[in-house]
Amino acid sequence: MRRKLVVGNWKMHGSHQANAELLAGIRAAGPFGCDLAVCVPFPYLSETAVTLAASDLRWGAQDCSAHAQGAYTGEVSAAMLHEFGCRYVIVGHSERRGYHAEGDQLVADKAKAALAHGITPIVCVGETLAQREAGETDAVVKRQLSAVIHTLGHCAGEMVVAYEPVWAIGTGRTATPEQAQAVHALLRTQLQAATAHADTMTLLYGGSVKPDNASTLFGQPDIDGGLIGGAALKAADFVAICRAAG
Repeated sequence: MRRKLVVGNWKMHGSHQANAELLAGIRAAGPFGCDLAVCVPFPYLSETAVTLAASDLRWGAQDCSAHAQGAYTGEVSAAMLHEFGCRYVIVGHSERRGYHAEGDQLVADKAKAALAHGITPIVCVGETLAQREAGETDAVVKRQLSAVIHTLGHCAGEMVVAYEPVWAIGTGRTATPEQAQAVHALLRTQLQAATAHADTMTLLYGGSVKPDNASTLFGQPDIDGGLIGGAALKAADFVAICRAAG
């Protein structure tokens, strides 16, 4: 039986004081019946690592470079993240694909770089509203995941996959449990053709997950937790979502 995982994606939010209050609120509410992690902006990795060192909470980053080192101003390598004890790194988030023109192969290369340093990549896939309305959802998410499967090869079973319909991220709109489950089942089937570990892999849903819809979403057979955006910035909401997963 797959253990649920809830990951908070802070995006470009945070401050020393806000971070301390948020993490203290989450820790005070534990223990939880699921695995928890927070993916924080790069400048806050050090303080997050120190704050969570004696807890069951894990931490990670929101992106990493596909390169090991070199003249790549502004980039952060997986090796650097490893030094801060990162357990996870998000790659291919729709905001990176959209705002920074990151393509499928670049996302795959980032996932490979993360695994090479013992960091679990959380690989995001998802369609836009136009693509869903055109009936292209299945083709889009399969194409995005296929690039990663091909690049990781026999290591494909070591990643976490997060389905995040772009039209539901930060919009207040959420895929119905049935819509989300249908895509998760599709992804699980695609993974089954690529790795013997597909049935034990963690597949997350992301896109306006809130305390009042988390339980129904997480109750679907192929949804193993959530990648949480806005609600991850409020301790009470994040804790409630974690309770729904546990």
